[in-house]
Amino acid sequence: MFSVLFPGQGSQSVGMGKKFYENFDYVKSIFEQADDILNNSLSKIILDGPKEIIDLTENTQPAIFLVSYSIYEVIKRETNFNLNNAKFFAGHSLGEYSALACAKSLSFEQTIKLLQSRGRFMQTAVPKGEGGMLAVLGSEIEIINEIINKKDNLKCYVANDNSVGQIVVSGLINSITLLSEELKNKNIKFIKLPVSAPFHCPLMSKSTKEMREEILNTEFKNPRVSIVSNVTAKPVNNYEEI
Repeated sequence: MFSVLFPGQGSQSVGMGKKFYENFDYVKSIFEQADDILNNSLSKIILDGPKEIIDLTENTQPAIFLVSYSIYEVIKRETNFNLNNAKFFAGHSLGEYSALACAKSLSFEQTIKLLQSRGRFMQTAVPKGEGGMLAVLGSEIEIINEIINKKDNLKCYVANDNSVGQIVVSGLINSITLLSEELKNKNIKFIKLPVSAPFHCPLMSKSTKEMREEILNTEFKNPRVSIVSNVTAKPVNNYEEI
């Protein structure tokens, strides 16, 4: 029994997927299809950068999906490993969209358009350069919340409970800086994430409203493999629930 997992934002790098692009003509076609759909040279951004451009959320989200989808296609076509026999598909944040596309709940075109919109909405919810995220290592949510709540007017929030020992905090950059100093004082390890906005927290409320409209106007299908929801951590296979 196995599951298929798709990465989220923060995993991007310039040149990701390049060997797949160079070695498989159909991957090159998928990249070209993405460029045509988005009316943007996403391929060039992925393959050549620069880093500050691929790190912009409106580019990062469709870029990670495009590379994830391409790698999925290579595994599906070039190996005898039947990915449809997976118990679950799941993805971290935008990776859930990759999971939905590969499970045929959404088409490739629907997904990359949704992620372009999602990235743009999330990018503009907070002014550029004013938000950020930290991955806090080896601590617990209660401790992090206690630190945040003790500081007056600290605009940061626990955003993701990724696993035992890894919590992600989102917030305004000044608040993230103050939190970093406090974590250093307490010898709590953290990593600044390569993202350009404070995701998965109340600062994204504007983008939530905008994205809701996009989703309501998108036709979903029942996925071929159950999707583990980021919201509930439970499997779902009904398109209405998705």
